[in-house]
Amino acid sequence: MKVRLSSLIQDRPAGLIAIVAYKSVVTVVFSIVAISLLIAARKYTEVENIADALELTSKHRIIEWVLDKILNFSPKKLGFVGLASALYAIMSGIEAVGLWQKKAWAHWLVIVLVGSSILPEIYELIHGLSLLKVIVFVLNVIMLWYLLTHRPKHH
Repeated sequence: MKVRLSSLIQDRPAGLIAIVAYKSVVTVVFSIVAISLLIAARKYTEVENIADALELTSKHRIIEWVLDKILNFSPKKLGFVGLASALYAIMSGIEAVGLWQKKAWAHWLVIVLVGSSILPEIYELIHGLSLLKVIVFVLNVIMLWYLLTHRPKHH
């Protein structure tokens, strides 16, 4: 039995598709971050050497900035943040797959996780406003509103 992608998309509301796409992007981004941080934790000395070499050339400002941020953490802390990023990526992936498959548990999982992040995000916005924080906060509020107003039927 052949299933067409267009029929899968037509069978889902645009809001759900947008949330699944967002969760999928989050999964990919946090997977890359997790892998990068775990490698940096294991190869800390090599990262320091690369940072020192780049300082001499100073042509690679963004790379130098990222390396400086990484090297502000100890290898142990980098490993911890890498594992936390990996767990977040896994959870986001589970949410995306569950929502795509129209699972009620996934719907409620996203509501609980996103809902529980709203207050800490407000705190973060109060203590340091940035464009990224505002975008993530707005997306999470929209996502929460959508999921609360479009609860799944019995599946």
